[in-house]
Amino acid sequence: MIVRTLAGLPPERHVSAETWTSRRLLLAGDRMGFSLHDTIIHAGTETRMCYRNHLEAVYCVAGRGSIEDLATGEVFPIADGTVYALDKHDEHVLRAETELRLVCVFNPPVVGTEVHDASGAYPLLVAEGGR
Repeated sequence: MIVRTLAGLPPERHVSAETWTSRRLLLAGDRMGFSLHDTIIHAGTETRMCYRNHLEAVYCVAGRGSIEDLATGEVFPIADGTVYALDKHDEHVLRAETELRLVCVFNPPVVGTEVHDASGAYPLLVAEGGR
């Protein structure tokens, strides 16, 4: 059994970039088959992403913003209680009107050090060791 708290996460499980901070609760080394992140998207920002190496599901637990599907131009509101799944490696832009708090699941799981590359993707890394 794995039990963790946000307050107890070691610093290396807190990964930040210009528009977001990801607290990585479960990673590839935990051998669960997915990774689980508690992510803050900073208010007033927009982030262009396209996870070509991963599938992602996102559940919003706080805040307000929108997601734009760049293939179709459709824009969907994001607020507490909204889920979206990037099931086709969808290229998208996430905009945060207020601070967004998101619970994110990645398959395959991330190792923990990933940040977006120039294309908006995480690289596909292989985990070493375990818990």
